[in-house]
Amino acid sequence: MPKLTHLNRKGEAAMVDVSAKPPVRREATACGRIVLAPATLDLIRKNQVAKGDVLSIARIAGIQAAKQTQHLIPLCHQIPLAKVQIDFELRGRDIAITATAVTVAPTGVEMEALTAVSVAALTIYDMCKAVDMKMRVEGVKLLRKQKSEG
Repeated sequence: MPKLTHLNRKGEAAMVDVSAKPPVRREATACGRIVLAPATLDLIRKNQVAKGDVLSIARIAGIQAAKQTQHLIPLCHQIPLAKVQIDFELRGRDIAITATAVTVAPTGVEMEALTAVSVAALTIYDMCKAVDMKMRVEGVKLLRKQKSEG
């Protein structure tokens, strides 16, 4: 059975020591979706939601969330983000959300990408809840992560 890295020898929660690891370029991409009524999707597409430009605000919220991941996830390391990109694809009954986060650090950036997708989806929900209480966020997951050695 694989060892959980966030537990010490006593089984207590502990932050992983990454001080001996060299900083390398790391990139992670996560995705998710928010399912909405077609009428809600149409309002977003036409930029007619009363609270404002839903996708622009959700993009900014996702980027801000990625930058705050260390404050949201208790054992997550503080890492310098070089880039956070959030893309939306409006489809028939949902909006697909993809976030890519890049860093040069001794530890990965997947939590930042996952946080960005989650908060972008929640922002869409918040901005549209007055017209669609049946929305749901689904399928938030890591698509890929990679690091570039030397």
